[in-house]
Amino acid sequence: MLIDHTKIYVSGGIGGKGCQSLYKDIFNRRGTLDGGDGGPGGDVIIKSNSNLHTLLDYRYNQHQRAENGKHGGSNKKYGKKGKDVVLDVPIGTLITDADTGLVLRDLPCNGIQVIVAKGGVGGKGSAKVEIATPGELGEIKTLLLDLKLVADAGIIGFPNAGKSTLVSCISKSHSKSAPYPFTTKSPRLGVVKFYDNTFVAADMPGLIEGAHSGKGLGDRFLRHIERTVVLVHVVDMMPPEGSDPVENYLKLEEELKLYDEKVYNKPRVVVANKIDIPEAFARVKCFSEGINKKVYAISALNKEGLSELIAAVYKEIKNVREKTEEDNT
Repeated sequence: MLIDHTKIYVSGGIGGKGCQSLYKDIFNRRGTLDGGDGGPGGDVIIKSNSNLHTLLDYRYNQHQRAENGKHGGSNKKYGKKGKDVVLDVPIGTLITDADTGLVLRDLPCNGIQVIVAKGGVGGKGSAKVEIATPGELGEIKTLLLDLKLVADAGIIGFPNAGKSTLVSCISKSHSKSAPYPFTTKSPRLGVVKFYDNTFVAADMPGLIEGAHSGKGLGDRFLRHIERTVVLVHVVDMMPPEGSDPVENYLKLEEELKLYDEKVYNKPRVVVANKIDIPEAFARVKCFSEGINKKVYAISALNKEGLSELIAAVYKEIKNVREKTEEDNT
């Protein structure tokens, strides 16, 4: 189950108390202040983890608090630091302060750590100050976690275009499919193998006209497309409502443009689906000419044309990766 948005409450540990201690012996009857400092409270740390793909753990466990620091002791013994709490989240998680709206950190790759709530400073012991001080409170924050999937290929299209079936066929992902809109209500990832190489494909929930402004499933899922390398636009050649495939293609492309120009400019592979239906197969040439683009004709249901499609998608992904490497050198 993909949970891509949740709110959590984090608290750094309270600093330990400084110790108020006076040491006396037969040679020092007036005594010596020897109280040690309290230990600092633990921090709350968020860390990106490539093995996770959902924020489900924090939907039902929203309150996260680090351990308090230990109190100081006599003979100048310092209290131990409280244990940190490390919260593992998927790659692609965006951390936002719910109170200020400030984006604290984006986690685009594995192993990034960020302290989101620092522990309080430990109190001073009487060895340093005349009267020992208590520890300080740790930071308390309310955070919003938003997951933007990291996938190489984002499969987009109107509801019932055949996206879920396509992902199931080219990967080991088993997506639900049915003849009614919005069967897929959350993005699904699938690993696609191409000879000795692999890439990750994400089945995006069906979009409709007006999605950029929140209509239908809304722009909640459009944001997942932001991190994809290539978009695979699947078009139904036999829409059940009798609409024109060319118009459907142009409408969805317009939604992408209205949502984000950068998303719209991503490399595109266009797919004409359901060619197992004779009438649909006859429409492919006219569709390709209507949009003036190369079209890959497939039948996701009968697994026709998938090898050529996978090769085309991988080629586009490889080109983008190579260009990115060149730009970074």
